Amino acid sequence: MSLAITGKTAIVTGAASSLGLAIARHFIDRGALVVCSDIDEERLEAEFGDLARHDGPVRLFAADLCEKLSMANLLSTAIDGFGQVDILVNAARMFVPDDPLDPASDALMTMLRHNLMAGLKLSQMTARRMIQQAEREGREHGELGAIVNVSSVAARRAQPGILSYSIACAAQDQATRSLAVALAAHRIRVNGVAFASVMSGSLQGALKENEGWRDEIVAGTPLGRIAPPTELVETVQYLSSPAASFVTGQIVTVDGGRDLLDPVRVPAY
Repeated sequence: MSLAITGKTAIVTGAASSLGLAIARHFIDRGALVVCSDIDEERLEAEFGDLARHDGPVRLFAADLCEKLSMANLLSTAIDGFGQVDILVNAARMFVPDDPLDPASDALMTMLRHNLMAGLKLSQMTARRMIQQAEREGREHGELGAIVNVSSVAARRAQPGILSYSIACAAQDQATRSLAVALAAHRIRVNGVAFASVMSGSLQGALKENEGWRDEIVAGTPLGRIAPPTELVETVQYLSSPAASFVTGQIVTVDGGRDLLDPVRVPAY
């Protein structure tokens, strides 16, 4: 089966920076028609403005995707620009460290709103659009679309200070699996990519505050390095392409082996 996504219309959220930016650029380079969405309009324009002009392969959409109207307008941008939507990549992420002993913290609700609910609602709306497209065109066979959620190994690795982020990631992974089952009958695949030891925007910010963490991360990663965002994008393309036509409900880990290590360096009895 082919990895080709040429001519497919993809929506990529969080496209103005970090992982979302790398994914959007990669999809464009591979011939996809891409709607780049982010809350940061200025940076979207700086990264993709030239490609978005003169009926190019890119459309830009700047808004807060926690708002239902914004999601509907994002889908309209894809349909108005390219006629349909084939792929959705939920790459928009928010990271807020929190105190696990602070019951007054609203970090969990913030993480659930941004990292779970926004992507889930957008996935549901996009899936309905994919189904409507197929009904209108009389397509009774073949795949209708693919959805890929960007997650983190924090969903299954507990660490101090990221309680809310870990819970939100775990909820997102379960939403991926549940939605995959619900949409299988409609010929729409849903998968996730869980990353770690990848230079995300949140990791960049953390290393600016404590450069010593870099050595700890490298030491805890069997492949011995922190990967650039570009090393995540091939996996996202695979899950979006015909090559993954029989893959759904899976969370593929891209972390250099970090999730395999026991942080306690003594024999387990």
